[in-house]
Amino acid sequence: MLAVGVSVPPTRLSPVADPATYRPASGSIPESPGVYRFRDEHGRVIYVGKAKSLRQRLNSYFADFAALHPRTQTMVQTAARVDWTVVSTEVEALQLEYSWIKEFDPRFNVRYRDDKSYPYLAVTLNEEFPRVMVMRGAKRKGVRYFGPYSHAWAIRETVDQLLRVFPVRTCSAGVFKRQHQLDRPCLLGYIGKCSAPCVGRVSPDEHRLLAEDFCDFMAGHTTRFTKRLERDMREAAASQEYERAARLRDDIRALERALEKQAVVLPDRTDCDMIAFAEDELEAAVQVFYVRGGRIRGQRGWVVDKVEDVTTSDLVEHFLIQIYSESESVPREVLVPAPPPDEDAMTELLAEARGGPVQLRVPQRGDKRALLETVARNAHEALKQHKTRRASDLTTRSRALQEIQDALELDEAPLRIECYDVSNLQGTDVVASMVVFEDGLARKAEYRRFTIKAVEGQDDVRSIHEVITRRFRRYLAESEKMGELDHLGDSEEAVAEGPGGPSPQNGSEEGAHQPIDPETGRPRKFAYPPNLVLVDGGPPQVAAAQRALDELGVDDIAVCGIAKRLEELWLPAEDDPVILPRNSEGMFLVQRVRDEAHRFAITFHRQRRSRSMTVSELDNVPGLGPARRAALLKHFGSLKRLKDATPEQVAEVPGIGPRRAEGIVAALHGGGLAGGHSGGPGGGNGGGHNGEHTGRPT
Repeated sequence: MLAVGVSVPPTRLSPVADPATYRPASGSIPESPGVYRFRDEHGRVIYVGKAKSLRQRLNSYFADFAALHPRTQTMVQTAARVDWTVVSTEVEALQLEYSWIKEFDPRFNVRYRDDKSYPYLAVTLNEEFPRVMVMRGAKRKGVRYFGPYSHAWAIRETVDQLLRVFPVRTCSAGVFKRQHQLDRPCLLGYIGKCSAPCVGRVSPDEHRLLAEDFCDFMAGHTTRFTKRLERDMREAAASQEYERAARLRDDIRALERALEKQAVVLPDRTDCDMIAFAEDELEAAVQVFYVRGGRIRGQRGWVVDKVEDVTTSDLVEHFLIQIYSESESVPREVLVPAPPPDEDAMTELLAEARGGPVQLRVPQRGDKRALLETVARNAHEALKQHKTRRASDLTTRSRALQEIQDALELDEAPLRIECYDVSNLQGTDVVASMVVFEDGLARKAEYRRFTIKAVEGQDDVRSIHEVITRRFRRYLAESEKMGELDHLGDSEEAVAEGPGGPSPQNGSEEGAHQPIDPETGRPRKFAYPPNLVLVDGGPPQVAAAQRALDELGVDDIAVCGIAKRLEELWLPAEDDPVILPRNSEGMFLVQRVRDEAHRFAITFHRQRRSRSMTVSELDNVPGLGPARRAALLKHFGSLKRLKDATPEQVAEVPGIGPRRAEGIVAALHGGGLAGGHSGGPGGGNGGGHNGEHTGRPT
């Protein structure tokens, strides 16, 4: 969700609670250091904090409410209770605070997020023939990373220069395998920018040595390579091998051009991270320059909503905890604009993460101070650019939600929208999806997938009824456990739903952030109701969804459907549709939610259909057990490639002889799964989907 305190519609706030109703007795709060959690009326953790004295810190939230920062006032009013855990040291408090923030993702805590996805130069040392490539996203074990860089083209320019000297493989696994089968190298192998391990020009050990030299050069150990090339060049010239000497001269120039792209800013042996902030009342931007061997090796930026009253020192503390607590690349020195509130505890935590001593300093003069000022200018520019983008984005989403509220005559803006879609192929492998949008943004961690159990064949109206029933039966069961409702549906049936409900394997797409158990504060499914249920379909699908809610006694959730033919909205028991302007922000948001539900349903349907087709076709082969089926698929990579293989190629798989290989090929070519494609019966209103149809990308 968007952080409270930004200019957004007032309907986004939860009902205001009186802090006096849950204020703990002052004598019951210990004076020890510890970590505390504020929870809302649903039991969800909304804020995590730490304190040297729990009593002093918690009393400050309740003693003088008017003196609190406006965003802190909002947090205290949104909360319904507070609890705490006592620890023995400040370091333990820092560690526990970080782990709780990571686990619960509280809406009122400072959370740093990348202002874009930064590329890294990666060397896959975990492979037999290491590969140099550009990578983004989560880091993988066994891969050496350099960067991050501001642009991917900067990495490719550097790599192109270095491949003259270190001709390491850069091709994908597919290209490598194809060239190996063709027994000829790719273009880079012919022009000397790849050592061509795919055709055996170098051994695995020789290629690994090239990759390790590449890594050493990128890590800053450059002098020995240039000196070696200069020595070889002089020797070649002395022995009148002028062509070889010219090639070595060009190699030296290539290394020099690569080094020129990394400016020398500090003495050679300096390894440090330089961190600077730019902030205003609502937001802050942070930039980091990674200096290794005296050269700037990478740059990265984050932005954060200041949803609590924080100083620069507080921002430094939150940033260091979140970025370095689980990092293996903590440098010897970290330079910051202001010391964190507890500098000794933070230094100890960083040293523990690094496995060695770490200096945490605020530079006062000299080259390091000048470079930190450069980092700060970058942070100011990043904040300026972010606010320009954010202003447009916030205005657009707020307008879209307001237009939907007005068009559907809702009591409040639909801050949480859940959209449901059904996908099938001629009534087989029928599945459904549930996607969640909060404040106009996709909440992928709360996406759910359903396998239709009670409906046979192609009947998306009954499928919608089943999915809505299952989802809100679970909601009622979770609400009953949290004591929110006095009168509920059949909770025993809900709890006993078992495999019929969305189990973890059929559950979230990303599976990280889910509703919370009030006792443990841990994730729990389906505990939060939406403001609006949107189904992909016309009047029949809308009526089915409304009937499911009525049967469960849920009467405070709005329902509507979107029909594909004219992109019109249908409300329950209404003869005429609601028409939103085609170019309105509200229509664009509804379409985006619908298309995302469609994409998610189609993806799940294809996974299930592909799995069932693979199993059924290989099951038809006599004498082929699970182990040999797995070996065949592992060797060829897919069923399609297996079907294209000759008996001789199939016989190359361990455990498969020539006669068995001929039988496998004959069985696969003699039969298969036939089937056409059809849509659902929703009267052209988008109920069921052809399994081959892809949703519009969002």
